[in-house]
Amino acid sequence: MNHKILVVEDSRAYRNYLCQQLTSLGCDVVDCENYQETKQALDKHGNFHFAVLDYCLPDAQDGEVIDLVLNHEQKVIVLTGTFNEQTREHFIAKGVVDYILKDSMASVSYLLPLAKRLINNIHHHALVVDDSQTVRRHVTQLLEHQYIKTTQVENGEEALKVLNESNDITFVITDHDMPIKDGITMTREIRQIFDKNTMGILGLSGSDDSTMTARFLKAGANDFLHKPFNQEEFYCRVHQLLDMKEATDNLYRMANQDALTGLWNRRFLFNQACSGCEKRSIAMLDIDHFKKVNDTYGHDGGDSALVTLANILKIYFPDDVVVRFGGEEFCIQSCAETDEFLTRLEKMRQRVEKTSIKHNEQQIDVTISIGVCTSEGSLEEQIKRADDRLYIAKEAGRNQLVSDG
Repeated sequence: MNHKILVVEDSRAYRNYLCQQLTSLGCDVVDCENYQETKQALDKHGNFHFAVLDYCLPDAQDGEVIDLVLNHEQKVIVLTGTFNEQTREHFIAKGVVDYILKDSMASVSYLLPLAKRLINNIHHHALVVDDSQTVRRHVTQLLEHQYIKTTQVENGEEALKVLNESNDITFVITDHDMPIKDGITMTREIRQIFDKNTMGILGLSGSDDSTMTARFLKAGANDFLHKPFNQEEFYCRVHQLLDMKEATDNLYRMANQDALTGLWNRRFLFNQACSGCEKRSIAMLDIDHFKKVNDTYGHDGGDSALVTLANILKIYFPDDVVVRFGGEEFCIQSCAETDEFLTRLEKMRQRVEKTSIKHNEQQIDVTISIGVCTSEGSLEEQIKRADDRLYIAKEAGRNQLVSDG
């Protein structure tokens, strides 16, 4: 998804630089050099994900373009050549997302991570925990102003219930002094379920207790902020928390996902715990005569076959653990009923057989052989039994499924 960004800057060199930087993020940039062009762009394009605006323009020297864009209910980042406390308060009062000093090209390097943050925020969901409705509303408004989805609760007990029922909350912002269950106690209980990389926690408190920061951090919070807080500091803390989470998530994916197919890899399979089901089944499968595919169509043709098979596996087994085990071999771990699992495997095998893979104006046709273990045992034992059935399927002529059931 390309995010449409508005850039307004009268300096052509500076505007081109900004456009280049934002385009490198995959943004669709609309650029203007004055107030009148900005007005036309708003009428033509409607909504933007956010706008980067120069404060002083030839035909609007006192920030009129900021009011224009804000009146169109757009998120605004201000570029300004001067800064003082009065200017800062002026910008914040208007409701801009942030402001950037134009004292050097280096200062604009702050824009890129900020833009990336505003784009990535749509994937985050914050749980706001505070017994004060006023504080909850204020924190929620700040977060939603930067595209972060929010859910509000008034104590730690409610928060734990929501976390137990939801699977898309990425971080928690919590007060300490609350009825039923306070923030520090709640933080300790969250850490019994989620680690710091999985669920970020930002603690808040208006207490004069000098040990509050240490107590929150020792309980497992990622960061802490005293109330009342500065809006800019709040955003900096939230951005830092989310940057760390995204970096950790990316490292996890790099370590546990296959780069070519996007499926889980062998490391993930042996490190994950199969839970929530009474019986586990394992299927091992691979592409028949894969060496011939590589020899005939080249390794890029083989890669196309692997990616196509992976995409079909994702369609037929969306709720199971699907792994590229190595080379052309794949593994599926399922907790479905045995008959249902075998039926889906057979339908998937038929789908692969009927699917022609387009590659360099050629068509690649492949089949797969499948071995299945439905009997109980350790993961290693089940994989070995499934692999033995896969060997039997190969020996029996390939393009078939053999199960121990």
